[in-house]
Amino acid sequence: MRRGGEQEQPARSRARACKVCRCLLRHGALPLQEIVRRLELSPGQVKNSLLVLIQHNCVQAFNAPRGSGDKTVTHYLAIFDNIVHRQRFSKFLSVIRADIPESEALLEGLLQNGSITPAREEIRMNFNKLVFAHYVERCPKPEPFFDPLVDEQSTSSRKRAPKTVEIALSIDKKVVNTAALSDAERFSEIPYIMEDASNANDSPLSSISGAKRKHNALEGDAELDSTIAENEVLWRANFEKFTFCLKKKFCADRKKPKLKVGTHPIWEAFFEASLIERDSNSVTSPINGIMERLGQKEGGTSMTLDHITRVLEELNCSPSSEDPDSFILDLSRIVEASRNEEIESLVRKKYGQEAFTIFRLLVRERGPVETDKIIDTTILDKQIVHGTLYKLWKDDYIDTERILSGTGTGTGNTQYFVWRVKNTFREQFIDNLCHAALNLRQMVNYIAELLLEVTY
Repeated sequence: MRRGGEQEQPARSRARACKVCRCLLRHGALPLQEIVRRLELSPGQVKNSLLVLIQHNCVQAFNAPRGSGDKTVTHYLAIFDNIVHRQRFSKFLSVIRADIPESEALLEGLLQNGSITPAREEIRMNFNKLVFAHYVERCPKPEPFFDPLVDEQSTSSRKRAPKTVEIALSIDKKVVNTAALSDAERFSEIPYIMEDASNANDSPLSSISGAKRKHNALEGDAELDSTIAENEVLWRANFEKFTFCLKKKFCADRKKPKLKVGTHPIWEAFFEASLIERDSNSVTSPINGIMERLGQKEGGTSMTLDHITRVLEELNCSPSSEDPDSFILDLSRIVEASRNEEIESLVRKKYGQEAFTIFRLLVRERGPVETDKIIDTTILDKQIVHGTLYKLWKDDYIDTERILSGTGTGTGNTQYFVWRVKNTFREQFIDNLCHAALNLRQMVNYIAELLLEVTY
């Protein structure tokens, strides 16, 4: 019974943290008192849950104005992307295992604890390797100031301005951008000679702000936020770097089966010689690095520079505008094509082969297509085409428009319909998959709880 009681407290703490996180995901950014009111938990329980979520980079705190005065109130916002990244931790470790294997244990501890401060001199060399490669970054500002109303007003004024093209950002993206440090601050390495303030702790990774501080001494909302260490340098995993590495690996593997014979070594050498990325949608590799990696592969030494350059251009790798001796590959095209293929396969499973053929045509055309052209191109029966288009339109995957034409005979005008895929069709398919995965997960948890009740 004692062992079961020891396991009960962590389980309850995790359940409360999940409850708080679910509340923030459903209702958006909320102050502490509002979370307490909605969940009917004690302020201390909500504070402890927020500390755990902040420590594990699932929640970002920010200050927003209260009323018309100078007072501010701290809001807490769930970072959806970081929550999803927790399911990819094993893949993140595989990236380090292949690149910097001696630092794998450090990263594993970092992922388990959420944030760390290296406490011993002997581990700082391996830790600096992670920092230098941008796998690890300094934690963002704990409480940046962000006013949603001011941001909304500035956004609406920009919308009224003519010829303005701007990508709309969600509030969590804006808060994250506000809290982000500069690149110089994010990736500044740890000096090897620094004051060791943690001699009492012999573990390689010292516990950091959040769950390890004096929770019982917290009496107000401001004290909760002050528990995030202000004098310590806190580090966390750089999810952007890991997702880029996984994207790069995915694109490299995705295109391999479609490559011509003899081009595989060049394709692999291009990705192996890639430099530190400047953005998350492209890979840049110098030609000297590509040739060096090719020299280590079978048959690579016999390839000439002209042959390598010609193959790279066939693989859609273009010379860089900033450095003519480097080649750049746009990953977004490969990712978009792969996503379309996945969605098309889901359309086939749900609606059948005819819907797959029609949907692929609409995706490839990237614009409105007449009904008669769809029938002529797909060589399908007219009734089947009309019925399939109606199903896809009813489920909001495609859109239609009626066009009037004055070229018909007689006094009346003729009309015809054009069809196009909606701009949000990818997001809608992903939402459906996420809802299906959530329902399945809830069913599994429910069955697990029933089995647990039967066991006890």
